[in-house]
Amino acid sequence: MRQLALCDEEVAGAEVIPLYEEAEEPRPARGMRRAGALLVACGLGLLPWLYVLATGLPATATAAHWPVAWVGLDALEALGLIATGLLAARGDRRHALAAAATATLLAVDAWFDTTTAAPGGDFATAVAMALGAELPLAALCGRLALRALGRRA
Repeated sequence: MRQLALCDEEVAGAEVIPLYEEAEEPRPARGMRRAGALLVACGLGLLPWLYVLATGLPATATAAHWPVAWVGLDALEALGLIATGLLAARGDRRHALAAAATATLLAVDAWFDTTTAAPGGDFATAVAMALGAELPLAALCGRLALRALGRRA
């Protein structure tokens, strides 16, 4: 068997090819950064609303732990919006996972708000919240998730 021997001059002049190059992640587009900032702001804006829910929902509802259920749902929405926004703003492709989950939570919230609201002012408020906040945010999150699915890794 023949062995290959290299002298110091040959090694010194050789081109080193790394086995693994760390790819530099591209900076997210301005629209993605804006969407991320908007989602974080909306998630943070939900935090005071959690207090309103915790203190303002009727204690005599038919369902056990009624306030806990609504506060828990809106807390998950806030976390989802914040996570989606932070990941999207950083250009992390995992934002699609958080966006899909958050879109689902927002759609569920709109559904339950409108279907459990009492007739009159409560129902009008629920519809206004669904059309003015929850469903548009769900659509934005859904769009972010679908857009990420269309890209190659």
